[in-house]
Amino acid sequence: MLKEKLGSAFSFLDTTAPPLIGIDISSTALKLVELSESGKGAYRLERYAIEPLPKDVVTDGNIANLDQVAEALRRGHKRLGSRNRNVALALPAAMVITKKIIVPAGQTEEELELQVETEANQYIPFALDEVNLDFQTLGPAPNNPDEVEVLIAASRKEKVEDRVAIADAAGLKPRVMDVESYATEEAFRMITPSLPANGRDQNIALVDIGAHVTHFYVLRNNQILFSRDQAFGGNQLTHEIQRAFNLSPEEAESAKKNAGLPENYDVDVLQPFMETLALEVTRALQFFFTSTSYNQVDQIVLSGGCALVPGLDELVAKRAGANTIVGNPFANMGVSDRIRPRQLASEAPLLLIACGLAMRSFD
Repeated sequence: MLKEKLGSAFSFLDTTAPPLIGIDISSTALKLVELSESGKGAYRLERYAIEPLPKDVVTDGNIANLDQVAEALRRGHKRLGSRNRNVALALPAAMVITKKIIVPAGQTEEELELQVETEANQYIPFALDEVNLDFQTLGPAPNNPDEVEVLIAASRKEKVEDRVAIADAAGLKPRVMDVESYATEEAFRMITPSLPANGRDQNIALVDIGAHVTHFYVLRNNQILFSRDQAFGGNQLTHEIQRAFNLSPEEAESAKKNAGLPENYDVDVLQPFMETLALEVTRALQFFFTSTSYNQVDQIVLSGGCALVPGLDELVAKRAGANTIVGNPFANMGVSDRIRPRQLASEAPLLLIACGLAMRSFD
């Protein structure tokens, strides 16, 4: 995290975080989550909201129209119904360059900053005055107690400033800038109690199916071992619905969500899409096996907009040969009376990143 996990070099960040609303800016919607603490390591979901975004205002994490996203965020915060205006945002992992370095232990903060800048100059393909640079000491080096391991992260300033500008324009106060993969890792801690043996000492594949991109992670003991993005997502299903039934993009998306399609939809459109998605998962698994010393995963967790397609979990389990569940980060949390359980069950898989961001309140 570019606040707690990577230091606090972004000038707009406070040194301590107040209670935060987590805000995930995806290509199709804004997702807002507010949590409270209900005991040591225990949380309660107070509020959440999902606010749709106009088509193409966010593409591949790049914000094409700041005003439209800011207006949607203003609506989303109003729908959330919270007085809290402190927010945590995130950058896509592809927008953040990270590198681990080994340095001598016992350095002062100033000495470490100087060394980090020297190292950063060697691998960041931009001038340092064009980036936000951050670092965090992770702990002793694996093989030498006289050295420490340091994680460096850098992102182009305009990527950070776009998200800050959106929050400011919506009347909110950006306090934390995270990385989406770190927020996912954080929220995943809330899913592990639903796994056999709490997922301990197991390889768990997390498949986050977005509109355009599927993010594939393998975690072991809540640490990401492997990650890969694949250009496949729920929009492929929308395109197939358009083509098969001669609908506009808007009509296809509405019909997909509201089950307003002909009887042959399941066999001719949905089933082939599910088979292709399952194939993408098995391909990603093969990349994991060939890139690491591991040759199996113990569990697969589905999240994102397509995770709740009926029968997808069974099909992925069959094709990949691993038990598969739909991820719900709130399954082991208390939930406010103002939230409708059935609606939450259908939307929880979309809220992983926003949940992880909201959890930064309690770091």
